[in-house]
Amino acid sequence: MSIERISALLAKAERTDNAAEADAYLMKAQALATAASVDLAFARAHTAKIEMRQSPEIRTVTIGEKGKRANQHLISLFIAVAHTNDAHVDIASNSTYVMAYGMPGDLDAIEALFASLAVQMTYAAQAWINLGTWRTESYLSHRKSGGRWSRSTKPHTAQTARVSFYRSYIARIEERLKEARAGARDQVFAEHGRGRAGRKAGDLVLRAKATEISDFHRANTAARGAWGGYSGAVRTDNGSAGAAGRHAASNARLAAQRSLPGKPAVEGSST
Repeated sequence: MSIERISALLAKAERTDNAAEADAYLMKAQALATAASVDLAFARAHTAKIEMRQSPEIRTVTIGEKGKRANQHLISLFIAVAHTNDAHVDIASNSTYVMAYGMPGDLDAIEALFASLAVQMTYAAQAWINLGTWRTESYLSHRKSGGRWSRSTKPHTAQTARVSFYRSYIARIEERLKEARAGARDQVFAEHGRGRAGRKAGDLVLRAKATEISDFHRANTAARGAWGGYSGAVRTDNGSAGAAGRHAASNARLAAQRSLPGKPAVEGSST
């Protein structure tokens, strides 16, 4: 799988004003992401046989070209996926790449799932933008000036409608991933027996893994400060943009998500 190739195709899809051309780029990106998920399934089966003990590692994942508006949202999506799989994330100062700290099997799943969800989010947003529903709607804008925040209602542009879609999409994906994580935790507890003793044993497994990754991140990170996240004016949208984003996320495929015995999805650090 080439995250760089997928990222480049997404950037081209966002740049073009030609709907057919954007469609072609997105279809190619989806094909690459789908192939990655299939390859991952074979790799996972092989890894399960030969790798009894994993150690944390660091991976650099390309997000997008410098200056692209979508980068902040793609990073938010990556963080949602990574934290659900117990990985820590450092973000480049120019938002073009991230560094993920976690177990190899978890990082495989994170990369494949992020690649697939990034394509699905971009494709669904473009399809919805093309409908033009946003042209008659508005959003609540937040601006800071002179140390004070002001709020105002403004008509949507294609860009602000896309942002509203992305923000709602990511929030809903995060909800779904947390639900999947809870199910994975239950699986681990079941594997360690029923009752209080089984739950205690399962908790120890999860805690040991989380602690090992946290210690590894702390020992290897060169990051300074905290990532501020999305900093634009779009905050609240009760119109069709937000609803469309949540609907698309509810129907998004989470096929790349997995839970291996002893390697459940648990929450990572805040970024």
